[in-house]
Amino acid sequence: MSDISQIKKKIREKIWDLMEKKNIARFPRPVYGRIPNFIGADRAAALLRKQPEWKKFGIIFANPDSPQRYVRFFALRDSKKVVMATPRIKKGFILLDPEKIPEGKYWKASTIRGAFRYGKTVQPNEIQVDAKITGSVAVDRYGGRVGKGHGFSDIEYGILREYNVIGRSEPIITTVHDVQVVDKIPMITHDMPVDIIVTPTKVIRTKTNYAKPKGIIWESISCDKIKEIPILLELAKTKYKKMVENR
Repeated sequence: MSDISQIKKKIREKIWDLMEKKNIARFPRPVYGRIPNFIGADRAAALLRKQPEWKKFGIIFANPDSPQRYVRFFALRDSKKVVMATPRIKKGFILLDPEKIPEGKYWKASTIRGAFRYGKTVQPNEIQVDAKITGSVAVDRYGGRVGKGHGFSDIEYGILREYNVIGRSEPIITTVHDVQVVDKIPMITHDMPVDIIVTPTKVIRTKTNYAKPKGIIWESISCDKIKEIPILLELAKTKYKKMVENR
């Protein structure tokens, strides 16, 4: 394990320990190995909802984790479409259109099970998103971010960039508890930085200097993981085909 991987591992463990010790985590618990759900996730989502950027979004891309459920719910209430990644991206992306969901079912639709019931699966080239909302284990004020260690949020962003459905200027936003904002997180090429951090008490616009990945960093993903994610496998086949044709 590299020095940077070790540092990130220690940051994750410190945050998980702290959230359990302070009892500021919500179900599912314990938070170890997860994007931690936290007390105040509803207030963080409500604060995000008040930001000028939010008013401009027509469609957001969101992770399926518990702490961002209120973000997905508020988006539907505010007549925004939501594209949700399925767990581990194994079943691709799901589009939730508030006009096609009974208003009384928005809260249910904001869950993974509800998304499968009230949404429809879509291919990346069928969407165009205005922002990516992501969960985090820890972030810093410079835009550094660490997830639970499997790289799925980075892969989601890489897929969106590969299909040109999100640009460099579209913001990457995370909602976290205040204790999840740390001093410094080391970043490498394939890591996705964040532009806006929203906690239950404040908004941090990072003005990050970290470059956003332009697509999938293939050398950072194992062959086994590529095979497990249909969208990635299709991208890999297309990329390989072009390489052969261009020889």
